[in-house]
Amino acid sequence: MAQRRRFNQNKRQIARAAPENRGLRYPPEIVERQLPKVYGKPFIVIEDVEKNTFIYSAGTWVPHSATIAECRQLGQVKELPQRLNRMIRYEVRYAE
Repeated sequence: MAQRRRFNQNKRQIARAAPENRGLRYPPEIVERQLPKVYGKPFIVIEDVEKNTFIYSAGTWVPHSATIAECRQLGQVKELPQRLNRMIRYEVRYAE
């Protein structure tokens, strides 16, 4: 047979903290909204094992002046899932 639950008369109630008085809180700080960044047209850059970067120009891959770390500081960089001969492809957009 199923057992009956026994009533426990000596339960301790959890002490509840008093609610804060809303009038004593500081109002939220007003923060200026920044305009969304506008990025230019994307271009593809590849990076080899030695961290050298190349850009596709006139049918060949030519060395690019900036590294991927520098590109991240100047704009938006996304790593693309496809690899090119063990080199990582990136889509780079510079902020206008």
